[in-house]
Amino acid sequence: MARALTLVVLVLLALPAPGAGEPYRVGPGDVLEVAVRDRSDLSRMPTVQTTGSVFLPRAGDVAVAGLSTAEIAERIAPLLVADDLPAPEVAVRVREYKSQFVWVHGQVLNPGRKALRGGTRLIDALLDAGGFTARASGQVTLERQQGTLPDGRRSLTVRFVGGEPSPEEIDDLSLPLVNGDTIFAGTQHWVTVGGEIARPGRYPFEEGLTLTRLIEQAGGRTPFGADRVTVGRIDAATGGTSDIEADLKAIRSGKAEDLVLTPGDRVAVQTRGL
Repeated sequence: MARALTLVVLVLLALPAPGAGEPYRVGPGDVLEVAVRDRSDLSRMPTVQTTGSVFLPRAGDVAVAGLSTAEIAERIAPLLVADDLPAPEVAVRVREYKSQFVWVHGQVLNPGRKALRGGTRLIDALLDAGGFTARASGQVTLERQQGTLPDGRRSLTVRFVGGEPSPEEIDDLSLPLVNGDTIFAGTQHWVTVGGEIARPGRYPFEEGLTLTRLIEQAGGRTPFGADRVTVGRIDAATGGTSDIEADLKAIRSGKAEDLVLTPGDRVAVQTRGL
């Protein structure tokens, strides 16, 4: 999983850097750095108050909430004009981002609240969270709490896989985040297969995995494998185990539905009678 994330990061390095798109909009709690050229007495590092304003020498209270740093500089400059400063040059940047956040949960190394900066993308939030743990499935779900995604949906699911990401995956991972977005990194679950199978062992579980597809992934049955298969399944509510009998011949002929597997299923391919 770490290799897949590394490949994605390398590809995304070629994309526009965070902040290249929509500018960051300042909010209460953000700490600004306001620099007036050649006038250290007028330069300050104010915190945006709950009223949405900052207090600056000579300018007084200045409403800044919802503005970009460039717009704030344009608003402040005329307020500083005086005989001793006929053409003030003002530069503003965000020193500390504290007004907007996203949440990253699940199988990441450092889950929790992450500050939202200008142009922060889905991949940036995952990296801020330290990347995936060893138990991560590579599936990431983004839930938008305020508004919708560009295509009108409220959620997006992306899955990191081995190899270079597709253009569609890059588009998803470079999606700019907004305040309140929730990101969840899923846990990898497994199923096992044994008995008369070419490659017995544990296999990653994915939604929609069926019995026949698992047997195919495991190399198919040995020459001694029967059509009869037993699936041991754990009841999540009681913790007990029950056996489900399946007939591969009936599934192939369409007389029975292919069994959809669940996390933790243990598949045993029986030995055919001689």
